[in-house]
Amino acid sequence: MREMPPLNSLKAFEASGRHLKFSRAAEELGVTQGAIAQHVRALEALLKIKLFERRARGLSLTDEGRRYLPPVRRAFDLIAEATENLSPREAVVTISTTPSFATKWLVPRLGAFAQEHPDIRIRLDASNTLSNFQTDGVDIAIRLGTPPFGPGLVAEPLFASEVIAVCHPDLCKGQYPISAPQDLCHHVLLEDTHGRWPLFLEKALGGTSSEMRRITFSQTSLAIDAALAGQGVALTNRAFVDADLKANRLCQPVPFSMVTEEGFYTVAPRAPRNPTIVSDVRQWLVRQIPHVSSDGSAS
Repeated sequence: MREMPPLNSLKAFEASGRHLKFSRAAEELGVTQGAIAQHVRALEALLKIKLFERRARGLSLTDEGRRYLPPVRRAFDLIAEATENLSPREAVVTISTTPSFATKWLVPRLGAFAQEHPDIRIRLDASNTLSNFQTDGVDIAIRLGTPPFGPGLVAEPLFASEVIAVCHPDLCKGQYPISAPQDLCHHVLLEDTHGRWPLFLEKALGGTSSEMRRITFSQTSLAIDAALAGQGVALTNRAFVDADLKANRLCQPVPFSMVTEEGFYTVAPRAPRNPTIVSDVRQWLVRQIPHVSSDGSAS
């Protein structure tokens, strides 16, 4: 038998952790502020740890509280999602992907998905952490890599990872114009955690330069945003900047591109919770990729 703290205490802790005020948590849960404080004190006594620091202007989570809050919140989200999935009026599909893929590729297309599938609601979990399909409530993951991704999982290719250099058009035509890879030495290289600039330069120039100035970002999307602001030349997947290139917000200063061994895949359990709905979403994702005909044109 599982040992579980009282549900009301967990609800009080989760709401207080989000608002960092007992009064706001009390308003949300429809009880008194004193009841919330009592539930939290009971939970702290049961766990034998302090979850909050009480301050004059509100609360702050202790280290233990910060560690405890995310899984408790996730558990409530899973319960809510499971309840919603019982409703015949609406189905919820949780998609896990990286923040950069979410902001630069998936989110701009979700409006079209909602119009095509009004009966399916997408819940987006943007994180660099690999998903656990059994415990995280994830139905589909979109990941960059090479299959297989794990036992019991099915991976279907979405698109290849074609890496290109991009910058603001004004930077390309500025004091140090860029028309060939060697011209990049006059500019700041915007790097993400994939660290592909050395390989890109080696393939484009036959060598690298350790003296090139670089700024490193934790997310590809941040490097793209810096390029949009004219801060340097970013290296990114073409799919992430296709709309910016078409709108002339960015340009590709050198025609060289690099296709990596990794690609983007949709990954799902071999036996998903909602097979028909998961299949519909995966098919829709694939349809967003332009079809290239034999003459090289996209449709």
